[in-house]
Formats: sequence, structure tokens, C-alpha cells
Amino acid sequence: MVSVTETCRDLSELTVAAQLACRLLFQECVKAGIDDIFITETYRSQERQNYLYGQGRTRPGSVVTWTLTSNHTSRRAWDIAVAPPKNLYDIKTLSRVGAIAKKLDITWGGYWTASTYDAPHFEIPTTWKVPSGYKLEGTVIVPSNSKIKVQLIVKDKEQAVEGVNDGKLYRVQSGTYTTQAQANAAKQALGKYNIAKSDYVRVVQDDNKWRFITGTYATQAIANNAITEMKRLGILSYAESIQE
Repeated sequence: MVSVTETCRDLSELTVAAQLACRLLFQECVKAGIDDIFITETYRSQERQNYLYGQGRTRPGSVVTWTLTSNHTSRRAWDIAVAPPKNLYDIKTLSRVGAIAKKLDITWGGYWTASTYDAPHFEIPTTWKVPSGYKLEGTVIVPSNSKIKVQLIVKDKEQAVEGVNDGKLYRVQSGTYTTQAQANAAKQALGKYNIAKSDYVRVVQDDNKWRFITGTYATQAIANNAITEMKRLGILSYAESIQE
């Protein structure tokens, strides 16, 4: 059983609708030039909610939540923060994200009254649907730590909307795996975690060992961000970005 002190940042723990809403929000943010936000919490068990509610009330510490009935427990809410060098909860950035969320019919806690104000918090109602005029335009990488930037990888070209394009393209090439099955499992993991569209990942044989090569990224920085996330998730221990 997961400890009440542990934070879940796994987007897949949310409802399907909430996952879609969150990805759509991050997509529109990166299109607006906001690529330095990341997830700090998604699903929260009722036991953890009770534990957090007790902080500043029945046990020491500052109050961190105003309710025992958060939509985190119903898997329809997520919290975000802002990467350095900005403050963790930089209100200028969170307000910009909140304004985008409003257009997507996503509720932002920053619009709530003083007693319930919660600027890092976003959630959807049970009836939420993608608003008219919006859609996911490709693969959206939603970071769960401050070291990875938000990325939108457009399906038809597998180009990421982030950073400055230097006129070159980059791929990620993994280190070798002992078997083809291991390389294929890594390929599937890349798709599962939305690091690279699995249809664009090639598994190749190299001196009786196997490796994978991704589709192209628009900048080397984006490719390196993808490598960092692959290592964090344990998909591989070594990879390199290679110029197209």
C-alpha cells in the first residue's frame, strides 16, 4: 500500500477525461510559450487527503488543503508548479495557465474565493468534454519534474514545438539491449509515457544486440529532454542524441 506521505505524479492515474484535459491544457500552454510548468500531484487517496487535511490542524505544519473532499480523490484533479529560476508557484505563470484553462472549461483554483483559493490546482467536472475548436494536435509530453520542459510533438512530422530550430533534426538512439524483446518493450514504454510516438520508433539489430531509434526532434535540447525522461522512468541507462 502506498504511504500517505508519498505524492503520485502519474497522469495515467487520472480518469481518461482528466488525462485528456490535462494534456490539452499543457498543449495550449506550450503553444502560448509556457513550457516551464510540471505536474506535482495527480491522484490522491482519501487516506492521503485526510493526512494532508490534518496538517496545521491535528498535527504540526502549515495548512495545505481546505477540504476533505478534493477531486484529487475522484481522479479528476491535478496540481502544477513552475520550474526554476522562477518561484515554484510563480503567480504570473499560474495566472496565464489559469486563463488558458478557462477557455478549455477546466476549473482553476486561482479563481476560487479567498477561503478556498488554490493557485496550483486544476480540475474538471464529471461532464467535461473537449470544447469546440480544440483538439490534441500531437503527442504532448507532460513533465512530472522541473528538469523536463513541456513538449508538443506534431504527429505528421514528429516535430516538437519548443526551443529554437537550428535547421537540423535530431533523433534519440538507445544503448544496446540483449534481446529484441527488451528493445520492443522499451519501444512500447516510450509510447505509453508519451515520450516518443511508438509508430515512429524503429528497433534495429546491431552486432547481435538491439537498440531503438526514435523519430526526429526539432532541437537537440528536446532530444536531450526526452533522454532525461527515459532514464528517470528506467526505460534505459544510456542513450545519445544523433543529428539527422
